Amino acid sequence: MDNRSGNAVQLRFGGSGGQGLQLSAKILAATLLRAGRTIALSQSYEPTSRGGVSRSDIVVGEGAEPVDFPLATELDYLVLLDEVASRSSLPLVRGGGVVLADADRVEPGGGERLVLRRLPFTALARSLGNERVANVVALGALIAVAELCSLATVEAVVREETPRKFLDINLEALAAGHRLVMAPAAEAAVGC
Repeated sequence: MDNRSGNAVQLRFGGSGGQGLQLSAKILAATLLRAGRTIALSQSYEPTSRGGVSRSDIVVGEGAEPVDFPLATELDYLVLLDEVASRSSLPLVRGGGVVLADADRVEPGGGERLVLRRLPFTALARSLGNERVANVVALGALIAVAELCSLATVEAVVREETPRKFLDINLEALAAGHRLVMAPAAEAAVGC
């Protein structure tokens, strides 16, 4: 993955305000730091608290080597939770990059240069009893696809970062997202 950050891996959580994208990125960043990786985290959101474009990017360095350039310029992985973030995010996905898109909220697109997996993040979150954990379902799926860290390490960070009253649902959502990608039916990645 040759880009401005050397051998860095670049990820983005994109969607709309209020979807918990910054929380997902914060959990993943803390997990990667715990695993001995260097990271650069940047966030951007429109001034509206709900509905405006929101994104959180992570550039992951190789081991303890510092990240040369802290901003995502060529995404290896993109998690899209809302169509509103597609226009600004899809052009940044490198050829062969992976897009994990919410099947309910994102229309397929992006051309044949990327791998698109439309997954039921919101529907699965609803089935767990709270649509607002779709971001954590998506985080579980990303962990399974990107293989940057172990599920157990992410679970430990979720236990530390989540308020007690939301802990069980967040752990369920994380595991459900991970299983979603690991299940044999999810093996079919589609070019778009």
